[in-house]
Amino acid sequence: MREDFFPFALEREMSIWENRVRYNLSESGVKPLTLVELFEGEEQALEALMHAELNYPQTNGLPKLREAIAAMYPGAGPENVVVTVGAAQANFTVLMSELDPGEEIAVMLPNYMQIYGVAKNYGLDVRTFSLREEDDWALDTSSLKQAITGKTKLVAVCNPNNPSGHILTAEERQAVIEAAADAGAWILSDEVYAGAERDERPVTPSLWGEYERVFAIGSLSKAYGLPGLRIGWVVAPPDAAERIWARQDYITISATMLANRIATYALQPAVRSKILSRTRKYIRRGLEHFSRWVQENSELLSFVSPQAAAIAFVKYERPINSGELVQRLIREHEAYVVPGDHFGLDQHLRISFGLPVDYLQEGLKRVLAALKEA
Repeated sequence: MREDFFPFALEREMSIWENRVRYNLSESGVKPLTLVELFEGEEQALEALMHAELNYPQTNGLPKLREAIAAMYPGAGPENVVVTVGAAQANFTVLMSELDPGEEIAVMLPNYMQIYGVAKNYGLDVRTFSLREEDDWALDTSSLKQAITGKTKLVAVCNPNNPSGHILTAEERQAVIEAAADAGAWILSDEVYAGAERDERPVTPSLWGEYERVFAIGSLSKAYGLPGLRIGWVVAPPDAAERIWARQDYITISATMLANRIATYALQPAVRSKILSRTRKYIRRGLEHFSRWVQENSELLSFVSPQAAAIAFVKYERPINSGELVQRLIREHEAYVVPGDHFGLDQHLRISFGLPVDYLQEGLKRVLAALKEA
């Protein structure tokens, strides 16, 4: 048994507590859709789903689903798409297909720590570069240049970012592309929050099409409010997509037929537009209440307002470790948020606000009580 296994602490803790506490403010997407909401006004489509044969789908994704995904990426076709069991499997399979133990990867921090942990467990040489909180989570280009060397095989970014909600500027995107190109490295671009922007700006553009060696990762979990479907995807050059599909044959085989069918429906242009409009309404409304809560408690709390996603990464002024604080919140107040420890930044909390207002306000009330007691 390996003694140096790097556990995915965030996902394990969330899986234990998110469905047990009364107020779960840990999820990074908006309140999930029900099937009734998703198929509202389309009862025939829902009825057709009820009669779907529960067979295996084509294992890299139903052709119509891959066509719908490809249509969101300029110049892509279904041959560029592999449908996966969530973005997590997409990230995992990319690393398995493109890197060998001992090779070098550069990872953006703060970040969803799956890629970092998989890389550590796979024996990769992990280097990191940063977004800087003191610069409103802007990319630290000096740390980017230091992290990427002539040996770097893959550069992993999350855009829009989890947990900060920062969207890379055009200049920051170009800096990442140039640094990767100088090394001849791939870019893995985790884009699962694209579409969850807080205002009326266009959907954050993919890095796909801006550089020839890109894995664009997407999902229905975050911006679409459909996390229970466990549908993700990779968009990649055709030969790379074939390599990823070959690895998937050994891991999950495929996502389910029902998930493929529902995802195909959800990504029809009119349905997709309706879903993303719902998401942005949750984000705008929730952020308004959340920002007021932080302002009213500015002696304890501060944050950089996120540009996208239904989460805020909040700094608190209390002499208590974030993991310990969250355990107290669970035990004494039956609420849960994600401790900054899980992103390598203590004295922070990742808090979801893409929720019904009454639920959000009561959850925030409990977080504040735990902070004041600390």
